[in-house]
Amino acid sequence: MARGKNKTAFFCGECGFESLKWLGQCPGCKAWNTFVEEPIVKAASGNGQRAAKERKKPSKLSEVSASEEERLLTGIGELDRVLGGGLVAGSLVLVGGDPGIGKSTLLLQACQKLVAIGKTVLYVSGEESVKQIKMRADRLGKFEQELLVFSETDLDLVVETVTSLKPDVVVVDSIQTMYREELGSAPGSVGQVRETTGVLMRLAKEMAVSIFVVGHVTKEGVVAGPRVLEHMVDTVLYFEGDGSAPYRFLRGVKNRFGSTNEIGVFEMRGSGLAEVVNPSEYMLQGKPENEPGSVVACSMEGTRPILIEVQALVCQTNFNMPRRTAAGTDYNRVNLLMAVLEKRLGLRLGDCDAYINVAGGMRINEPALDLGIVAALLSSYRNQALDSGTVCFGEVGLVGEVRAVNMAEQRVLEAAKLGFRQCILPEVNKKQLEIPGELLNGMQLTGIHTVHEVLGVL
Repeated sequence: MARGKNKTAFFCGECGFESLKWLGQCPGCKAWNTFVEEPIVKAASGNGQRAAKERKKPSKLSEVSASEEERLLTGIGELDRVLGGGLVAGSLVLVGGDPGIGKSTLLLQACQKLVAIGKTVLYVSGEESVKQIKMRADRLGKFEQELLVFSETDLDLVVETVTSLKPDVVVVDSIQTMYREELGSAPGSVGQVRETTGVLMRLAKEMAVSIFVVGHVTKEGVVAGPRVLEHMVDTVLYFEGDGSAPYRFLRGVKNRFGSTNEIGVFEMRGSGLAEVVNPSEYMLQGKPENEPGSVVACSMEGTRPILIEVQALVCQTNFNMPRRTAAGTDYNRVNLLMAVLEKRLGLRLGDCDAYINVAGGMRINEPALDLGIVAALLSSYRNQALDSGTVCFGEVGLVGEVRAVNMAEQRVLEAAKLGFRQCILPEVNKKQLEIPGELLNGMQLTGIHTVHEVLGVL
């Protein structure tokens, strides 16, 4: 009799596909050996729930107000930038990252800013006690207003507390610790994570409360739990960075209310996370002057141009097969660009080791970085330094042509603001630019058509 009440089904851990029996390959996402068995619990539908459903009526789109005043600024400019201009009422935001990277610190600092402007914030932690939260909060500085903290893992109690307090913002740390007793499975399982996310999503929409959810990532770099978790939430933010380095990068990979290409830069200090307002200047700190293999390139992260240093080391190999490594950029793209240099410029790179590094810890996959990689490789191969006051950007094609890139004006203005004397860019972009001379600060624009012309710059 108990078996008839507690039915089970199999769910794919990647996409959430449901099946009545175990399958070796998921029909939805084609992944192998991802099905796990979870109990199915039907929610009781009482008269109160049916009455609430009957009261809801469709709304006319023309009568719905969606003004910018609904955005709530968190007080942290870099976080607001990645969110698309602030929090939207009723949004569910997932913040993922490696353990110890600073997710909880970032959200606790956001809570500190929000309570300072009179907002009611509830911080729910399933991993720390209220005393541990207090100790971490003391390191961040004084809280001008009271922050409500709640150490609990039972989802039903969390929902009851949110419903009674009606806060403006809720932080749940973390999604893998929450559970519903009716499911019977362990916290962090596919069923528990999916059910918890669904309940929090409905709570956010019905009460118009903004909810932050913290999610741990696996060794592959994705949020632990079913892949459907990222599909259900409104915004997915990844907190990246090397745990041994002070810099952190907040990147938006999904955002229903803004751009998915924005990036926020932070520096980890003893008193918490500090915003890096000018990432270009920060990334170029410690750059060597007039050294072969060091080139400054410009990349776009959303609407923000960032100048970064591309380093290359080309030397004769001592192995039967030369070594090629790439840190901070696409390894296959580096091999492609080296093949272009071998074919179009006649360089003998087949018997050379090549190492490419994007200094600063950022990972850039933008095609505009091609010209910087090519210039760094040529500079190291010929042992000729590029002038330290030169910046470059452009996409390189398979026949050696330098193709135009988007948002060239913003890139040029960023380089001029930091005092660079020369900018190497595609000739097509140079012809399209209409920048007043006073904004260039005396910077010379050099347009090139092919990679052959890069040799003339060295």
